[in-house]
Amino acid sequence: MIGNIDNLLNFSNDIFQKKELKSVFIQITSIAQILWDRGWAERNAGNFSINVTGFFNEKELDRLSAYPFFPLSKRYPTLARTLFLVSGTGTRMRDMAKHPAENVCFVYISESGSAYHIIDDNPEGDPLRPTSELSTHLAIQQQLLQKKSTEKVVLHAHVTELIALSQLARFTSEKAINSLLWGMHPETLLFLPDGVGFIPFILPGSDTIALATLKSFETHKLVLWEKHGCMALGASLSEAFDHLDLVAKSARIYFLCKSAGMDPEGLNNMQLKEIHDSLPR
Repeated sequence: MIGNIDNLLNFSNDIFQKKELKSVFIQITSIAQILWDRGWAERNAGNFSINVTGFFNEKELDRLSAYPFFPLSKRYPTLARTLFLVSGTGTRMRDMAKHPAENVCFVYISESGSAYHIIDDNPEGDPLRPTSELSTHLAIQQQLLQKKSTEKVVLHAHVTELIALSQLARFTSEKAINSLLWGMHPETLLFLPDGVGFIPFILPGSDTIALATLKSFETHKLVLWEKHGCMALGASLSEAFDHLDLVAKSARIYFLCKSAGMDPEGLNNMQLKEIHDSLPR
């Protein structure tokens, strides 16, 4: 146990100033600004979780159990003694871009996997609570660890172009939306050969949508929630954003052609096969 507020303050400062995390905070600043500028994170929309356990040694992790403690609604045994950098609930991406440390917190999962400790940059006051979608993030992060995946980031944003696409009845199936996205731009097939997962509208924040998202992430790196937004996985925050950026461009190309009064031709089956056959095995 750390033992007193001075030690808590000092250790919190050490965590946020840890040199190994500098590149992570640089990415948070950059991606938060882009999300805000693009209108993909209106008001307090958008959230993320980053598994940063690997940046800390066992002794440092031991000290985190002294911070404020909150029970979880379910156990995540695979996540025991893991540490995540998480966007704070109610925070805005425009503020995070300017002051990342004030708008994120570290979430340390207890040894039993049934509770979490919050470490923020102001341990004297009420702690900044993590995103309200923490349970969904933890379930996905647990699945990534169980699969021994190299992906450590879960990013959620309201990608305008994809939400608009999901408003069109003809694109409310996984087959139809992937056919369109692959057809609009070769890079989409090159970097997302497994396509985009699609989940018909389910109440946001519910256990039902969390379970559906988990299932979809078994085979995809990006999942589109109908009329709501997307979740993407990545080895880094930048890579997770790249997946969103890529499919948004494909959707944008489609809408540009339609706004010009023409139906886009798209890549034909032979062209798509040629691209697919060029993928590394």
